[in-house]
Amino acid sequence: MTMLRPAILLFILLSLITGGLYPLVTTALGQWWFKDRANGSLIMQNGENRGSRLIGQNFTDARYFQGRPSATAESPYNPMASGGSNLAGSNPELDKAVAERVAALRAANPQASRDVPVELVTASASGLDYSLTPVAAAWQIPRVAAARQLTVEQVSQLVAEHTQKPLVSFIGMPVVNIVELNLALDALRKN
Repeated sequence: MTMLRPAILLFILLSLITGGLYPLVTTALGQWWFKDRANGSLIMQNGENRGSRLIGQNFTDARYFQGRPSATAESPYNPMASGGSNLAGSNPELDKAVAERVAALRAANPQASRDVPVELVTASASGLDYSLTPVAAAWQIPRVAAARQLTVEQVSQLVAEHTQKPLVSFIGMPVVNIVELNLALDALRKN
């Protein structure tokens, strides 16, 4: 019993520290230093939650830019079931899915180049990507401009405004936040 008592006390102490104190401190520091990020980087418009800056949405209407395909379970961009398809590059099902996506994109974007950017036909590992490269966004500009009755220059300007450049150019590449870009397109329509 003399050996058991210190072990039980140590277990209780460590449980309080790691199960109570540590999570409280990290939550408090996160709310203090990174409030927006700690709360999901939510996009609020007129008091309404329109999404997150860090999680893609399933845009299918021709008036919107489409992000990478999502392979999450049950529904596209489901954050509760984040994950990829786990199909190997040699799997015929993956080849079939990519071919179908290419055909659908070419049909929906007849005025665009026949070379469909690879990120528009392959899902990411998380299935929740919110961004595309500027090349993949630019490939969709003619369709979005025609569907919204805007000029290609107007839509190109919006894409340029929503392109996020890395802090240091050799560490990353520029990306376009599709969720914010589509919300800006909606705001443009209202004005």
